[in-house]
Amino acid sequence: MTTAAPLGEIGRPLDDRASLGRTVREFLAARAEPPVLLALGEPVHGVEAFPSLRNDLLGELVERGYRSIVLETDAFAAAVVDDYVCGGAAELDTVLATGFSHGFGALPGNRELVEWLRAHNAGRAPRDRVRFHGFDAPVEFSGAPSPRHALLSALGFLPAALRPGSPGSPGSPGTARDLDALVGEEAAWTNPSAMYEPEASIGDSAGARALRVVADDLVSVLRRAAPVLRPADPDAYDHAVAHARTARGLLRYHAAMADTGSDRIGALLSLRAEMMADNLLAIVERERPRGPSLVFAHNVHLRRTRSDMPIDGGDTSWCSAGALVGLELGERYVFVATDAVSGAEPGTLQHVLAEPTTRRALFPAAGLRAALPASTGVSHPIARGHLPLTPAELTGADAVIAVADTDGSQHRYWEGP
Repeated sequence: MTTAAPLGEIGRPLDDRASLGRTVREFLAARAEPPVLLALGEPVHGVEAFPSLRNDLLGELVERGYRSIVLETDAFAAAVVDDYVCGGAAELDTVLATGFSHGFGALPGNRELVEWLRAHNAGRAPRDRVRFHGFDAPVEFSGAPSPRHALLSALGFLPAALRPGSPGSPGSPGTARDLDALVGEEAAWTNPSAMYEPEASIGDSAGARALRVVADDLVSVLRRAAPVLRPADPDAYDHAVAHARTARGLLRYHAAMADTGSDRIGALLSLRAEMMADNLLAIVERERPRGPSLVFAHNVHLRRTRSDMPIDGGDTSWCSAGALVGLELGERYVFVATDAVSGAEPGTLQHVLAEPTTRRALFPAAGLRAALPASTGVSHPIARGHLPLTPAELTGADAVIAVADTDGSQHRYWEGP
């Protein structure tokens, strides 16, 4: 017996606007609780079919009350995009170049998304606009920035009576002058060799260790003063808290870069995931009065279980942002993984999914797991960075969308203009 018949029965098509709307409606109606975060993963960056699916899905979700989209891009840089889609006067090319990290502004699907958001929001009241957020930490594969900007931004928000070093201030994480002296030269923090050579990292220096105490104290001061500070200006307060939290995360990240332990890369990925999760939970709280959010990132960042990635000839494992957020939100967090299925080898998960799929189809993960033969394998990658879904990874998803209408052609966004 083949698996095509049962999968044909449990799969739901997403081939056009009508079938997409019907499938989304049925999928959400079957949930025990309405999600506050609906996470859509992609198995690889730069393949047009996945951002295209995201854009189509967003249009349907907005009609059902979703009022924000959250991407795998720097949380602070994303403010440039959000301002533009809410009517800001910047040039689109500038927004794409400065509002996305990792070079993602060069992806055609992101240009289309930003254009759609601006057109949709035009003339709408702030409560009804679809906002744009990033949830990534300000780190790249080449390294991480210094904590200077984040620390000074958080410190600068505090009123004089609460600023570190002021008479009677609760706690004393340091003055602006102290911070600047402790941070020192930017080049010491951004040295690209530090990503691969622990001895090149500043993260375990006396100054870096002192700054970690400063950052932790800043987070504490802001939290303790929240009943006074937040009601006066919620947006400014939340921005300061985000900077303090980011400074603390960056300093932990730099400390991990200086670590010579065998799981150094796993620790870095885990710390990035922690910062991602904190940002997602902050977005949930901020958007709660307006509606749920659609989140879009690589599958490895969103699944509910531990993530694995082949790095330097071995597998590195860590708890993803999705695993952390799912633990906090429970049924209110929903993860839908995607994968490409065209040209897959027989006997693989991707081939099984391809059989009943014409263009795109959604399969509930529980039904899919039950229908798979125990011998099901995994197909080959279709592009650089593609991590095909494995049967074991289905336990970390609520559903899977099979995408048949792509040949794996990849936009080489990392090369720049």
